[in-house]
Amino acid sequence: MTDLTLTTERLINASPEKVFDAWLDPNMLQKFILPGPGMTVPSATSDAKTGGRFAILMKAGDDEIPHAGTYREITPYERLVFTWESPYSVDGSEVVLTFVPKDAGTLLTLTHTRFVDQESRDNHSGGWGNILAALDENLAA
Repeated sequence: MTDLTLTTERLINASPEKVFDAWLDPNMLQKFILPGPGMTVPSATSDAKTGGRFAILMKAGDDEIPHAGTYREITPYERLVFTWESPYSVDGSEVVLTFVPKDAGTLLTLTHTRFVDQESRDNHSGGWGNILAALDENLAA
């Protein structure tokens, strides 16, 4: 277990309100939490309050990969902090999202801390990049 961190940014073509709300809406989560090609999210739930929990079931072929977490901070349209629990994460793994208005959209910065090892961090880097691209596509549609 390490304190490795990854940070990725993307300019999303939607308002901070829309981008922020997408992360708390189970129907939207199913559309964009897609870290790899051919993956689906058959179910997602969200109790969008500090201390509330979310659950996301990712599916890759016949493999089901459960993800969950607890919302630690919800500052509307500015910042969202949650734990990240999956078969590939370690205790204390956390994701921080910041939402900054930029041009006609939102600069979304995602920082994920604590990984099993460098390979896990690198794998998550690609996955989060795909997720942010899918978020942008869904909000632009």
